Amino acid sequence: MEKDIVEQLIEKIKHLETDLRHELQKKQDDFFYRIDRKKVRFEKEASKQHRKLKKKVRLFLKESPILNYLTAPVIWSIILPTLLLDVFVSVYQFICFPLYKIPKVKRSRYIIIDRHALGYLNIIEKINCTYCGYFNGLMAYIQEIAARTEQYWCPIKHAHRVGYTHNRYRYFFDYGDAEGYRKKLEQVRRDFADVKKEGRQ
Repeated sequence: MEKDIVEQLIEKIKHLETDLRHELQKKQDDFFYRIDRKKVRFEKEASKQHRKLKKKVRLFLKESPILNYLTAPVIWSIILPTLLLDVFVSVYQFICFPLYKIPKVKRSRYIIIDRHALGYLNIIEKINCTYCGYFNGLMAYIQEIAARTEQYWCPIKHAHRVGYTHNRYRYFFDYGDAEGYRKKLEQVRRDFADVKKEGRQ
């Protein structure tokens, strides 16, 4: 019975995600752009308007709060560990996932760098947006790799409430389901049919 309710909720979430994608698609019309061969293209009038709204670097720096200057080095200090993490996690996936028969996570699906193409951003804003897009995309990419790894090695839900659950968590065994774990562990370890079906690698 509980499983049925969980499955129903999962289906509702999937439908809501689809609705959200459709709504986001409509924004392309609202803001006069289209995606053509992975490149974002704005209509000429929109591009012209964007250029008018670009804030000059001198004015941008003058108006920036002093805290931004003080904290920027802290934010940028993690770029090297971030790049190293990217390399190590990608190498781990490249070596281990084929051995575990886990579908690889497609990096380009998570790390999206496109905000630099916006004409209303100055060079500093473009660099900042590129960094944010890379960092947050990388965290999502790593989260998916970690989730698939967890599904292989320890697909058991926690007893305590967790602040965030990844999208593989729904396939995990309930905490305390010893019989299910022992009987169906290999089956759950290999259950990536949804990933293959949706082409979400």
